[in-house]
Amino acid sequence: MRMVVLIFVMVCGVYICSVCLRQYSAHSSERLLKVQVVERPCEAPIVEPSEKPYMHFPKPKTFSRSECACNPVRYFAILSTQRSGSGWFETLLNSHINISSNGEIFSVKVRRSNVSTIVKTLDNIYNLDWLTSASKNECTAAVGLKWMLNQGLMQHHEAIVKYFNTKGVSAIFLFRRNLLRRMISILANSYDQNAKLLNGTHKSHVHSTHEAEILARYKPTLNTTLLIPNLRQVDEMVMKSLEYFKSTRRLILYYEDIIKNETKLMDVQDFLKVPRRNLNSRQVKIHRGSLSSQVENWGDVEKTLKGTHYESYLQEDYKI
Repeated sequence: MRMVVLIFVMVCGVYICSVCLRQYSAHSSERLLKVQVVERPCEAPIVEPSEKPYMHFPKPKTFSRSECACNPVRYFAILSTQRSGSGWFETLLNSHINISSNGEIFSVKVRRSNVSTIVKTLDNIYNLDWLTSASKNECTAAVGLKWMLNQGLMQHHEAIVKYFNTKGVSAIFLFRRNLLRRMISILANSYDQNAKLLNGTHKSHVHSTHEAEILARYKPTLNTTLLIPNLRQVDEMVMKSLEYFKSTRRLILYYEDIIKNETKLMDVQDFLKVPRRNLNSRQVKIHRGSLSSQVENWGDVEKTLKGTHYESYLQEDYKI
């Protein structure tokens, strides 16, 4: 009986030990599996504390950033008005290997129909999931878009300012000092939308001097009765936008200053915290030379603006 009891005890002991080993092994494997799944968070480089809110590590759903996953990305938006040089400016930014500006996204009305659709669109852009020809994918260090003031920006400014400040989006304002030049460009572009001077094709921007010369042949006639009210309206909208977005991190640029001083482009790159590079664009300026050669009723325009707040627009502000 003693021998039977001893054998029984030994068998029970072996069984209990085997069960315990299985449970320990399963628990260890589960813990190891959990350790393998957990990703190590990216650490921001050593910068001033005030800069950290503007450094992001997006995780796009449409592709993997691979070895660039822990390279910080900055968010920006080019805020401007039509025919202020924003298209040309954006091509300059996109010539930088680390900058992706995705164009005039909110020119499509449905994307700006309400705050929810605006936020959803912005989330896709800043998560690097908005794929365009400008996308640098995993190597992007600054991502943004071009946004006109009349494309829901002023209408929903409170929500957009809140989004910018919460998400750490920097605003780059780009305007023209000479609003009269802008008006001439708008009228000429509007005329070409119907006339289609380039072999039946409308182009807002051109890449050859030949095409630019063809478009520049049209000289619009300005309505002098509405000239000053229209200039004042744009002026007020620009000032109002600067007031609305005064709490955001921002940079204010003027088209004429960039034309005259190329170091302004270095300031933009410093603002976006990307390596300095020489930026270039294939776009060719359409309207060159003096304003008097670009307007059909220049004498009437001159008389209307003389002695007003806008008289300086008659002067030659830059040469190109």
